[in-house]
Amino acid sequence: MKLKGEKQESCDYNEGSKGKMTLSLALVALISAFGSSFQYGYNVSVINSPAPYMQDFYNQTYFNRNGVPMDSGFQTLLWSLTVSMYPLGGLFGSLMVWPLVNNCGRKGTLLINNLFSIAAAILMGTSEVAKTFEVIILSRVIMGIYAGLASNVVPMFLGEMSPKNLRGAIGVVPQLFITLGILVAQILGLNSILGNAEGWPVLLGLTGIPSLIQLLILPFFPESPRYLLIQKGNEEQARQALQKLRGWDDVDDEIEEMRQEDRSEKEEGHFSVLSLCTFRGLRWQLISIIVMMMGQQLSGVNAVFYYADRIFQSAGVDNNNVQYVTVSIGAINVVMTLLAVFIVESLGRRILLLAGFGLCCVSCAVLTLALSLQTTVSWMSYLSIVCVIVYIIGHAIGASPIPFVMITEMFLQSSRPAAFMVGGSVHWLCNFTVGLVFLYMEAGLGPYSFLIFCAICLATLVYIFFIVPETKNKTFMEINRVMAKRNKVEIQEDKEELTDFPTLPGRQAE
Repeated sequence: MKLKGEKQESCDYNEGSKGKMTLSLALVALISAFGSSFQYGYNVSVINSPAPYMQDFYNQTYFNRNGVPMDSGFQTLLWSLTVSMYPLGGLFGSLMVWPLVNNCGRKGTLLINNLFSIAAAILMGTSEVAKTFEVIILSRVIMGIYAGLASNVVPMFLGEMSPKNLRGAIGVVPQLFITLGILVAQILGLNSILGNAEGWPVLLGLTGIPSLIQLLILPFFPESPRYLLIQKGNEEQARQALQKLRGWDDVDDEIEEMRQEDRSEKEEGHFSVLSLCTFRGLRWQLISIIVMMMGQQLSGVNAVFYYADRIFQSAGVDNNNVQYVTVSIGAINVVMTLLAVFIVESLGRRILLLAGFGLCCVSCAVLTLALSLQTTVSWMSYLSIVCVIVYIIGHAIGASPIPFVMITEMFLQSSRPAAFMVGGSVHWLCNFTVGLVFLYMEAGLGPYSFLIFCAICLATLVYIFFIVPETKNKTFMEINRVMAKRNKVEIQEDKEELTDFPTLPGRQAE
């Protein structure tokens, strides 16, 4: 019996050391991230550049219908709805994660989700021809639902497919494609390309192309092996999926680790959001993802981007060239997130989280000082530029990509969908709140609003330092045992002894 336990430890070690990036795993990661995460980023920034031309379209359409110009207050309201319906739709999408991934699977949910994007792209692309601005607002809600699902399901899908020694790197890939989507939208939104009176409908409609590509290609790749074995009870399909993803036939080690996870969860069954929130054994995991998601969105990233244009203008950048500066910031964001892909497995999750929030905290504090003194001290405007760049670097390496990786790693199969539903809802609710509140904060506090973001970054950093464990190169069960000690429950250790007993070759009998 002891030999069985020793074999399991050896299996875990071998799995971590031999896991490699196969062509199949790389392709499924790229197709999932390009077809889903890319559009999340694209639609975050796609309406920024053509905003004046879209508002003219709103006004002209209203005038053609009613014979009078649109009231400025009503136009502001319509534009606010156009912007804010996206994160609100993201919240609705997050609330759909749990039922969809449990009933349709991870891959199935992504394929269904593409229909939202394609429908919204067609509506937005034809809105000018149809002379209706209402469908743009409706389409922003639909794209929000799409992004809410994509932002949660892609990290879950890829995290469950990856060997433990590549889980962090592959888990950062969705965030890399989000930043790529932002950058592509900024480039295509330049006045000389599509950010003009004629090109903006095409700019909005292009979002359907990645979804169409994913809809055509993703069906040829396997479903999550953990979903197939633990939730569907189909070991043969799970084995075939693992063999295709790993590039070799001997996947018994990982199958056994999944069985072990399955046995450890038998008594609890599948967690709903309510049972997740009341289950003592997952208390600190749940608090941790809520804190990290709140820190990610309330740390001021939207405010930094909002201030970036005027910061560069105050440093002497010509108004006509500010859009190119915005593109350069987007490029820095992509490069640093790409760096995170390569360093997350060597440095670990904790280091990147602490370094990321630390850089954001210091940047916000110094930026407050620089913005306050830039009218009296000439070189302060250049210090502001440095602060913006350092902040973007900090957010890109830690605060943006790692929290979603941690949700995948801190929860087991039965509780992961509900955890993503909670984490995603917090993510989008905080995103919506910042968009709603920041203009009032900026009007009332000016540059001192960054002190609030500084305090939030500091509080998140302190929490991570004392509570969040390192999950690098650990199996899901090993991470679960670490968190069980913090939750002061011993149930996982007791259940672990079950693995000392021999099991049948197939799936354990229900």
